[in-house]
Amino acid sequence: MTALTVWHYDTPFGAEAGGVRLRALEERLVLTVHDAITVAWMPRAEEPVISHLHHPSASSAGRGSVLGGLVGLVVLAPLAGAAAGAGIAAAMSRLSGAGIDRRLVEEMGKHLTPGSSALLVLSSDADLDELRPVIERELERGDVALLHAELSEDAPAAVREVVDDLERRGQGP
Repeated sequence: MTALTVWHYDTPFGAEAGGVRLRALEERLVLTVHDAITVAWMPRAEEPVISHLHHPSASSAGRGSVLGGLVGLVVLAPLAGAAAGAGIAAAMSRLSGAGIDRRLVEEMGKHLTPGSSALLVLSSDADLDELRPVIERELERGDVALLHAELSEDAPAAVREVVDDLERRGQGP
């Protein structure tokens, strides 16, 4: 099963350190990473910087990935104003069937603010016995909040479809 894990950090550089730990987990074959991005939002910046850690297509840009599109829906699209609100709400209801529900999106938006960062990981085949101690160490540090959702197999395609549809309408991230 595909999972979406979001590691929120209290600093704009925390996700970069989380990315190092994620790469180590991937190298040890603890999980299979399908897409991973960091989102760093400097304190006075108008929007965050999205960077890829891992993506099957070497030519993809930050917002061109499934996770980049999701960040766009959560953070960047609301900055576009009320006119885009109805389209975003409809998009989010379409994603709920894929496992990305309103609660998850609201939590992502609540944590991802100026002065913070996040590591978003789309993965599968996790060895929970190996992964659990790493996650617990992260939580013990106290500067990270973790969100996790089990997704349907078509979740990446559903997000991509929603993002593409919003971009065609001029409402997208």
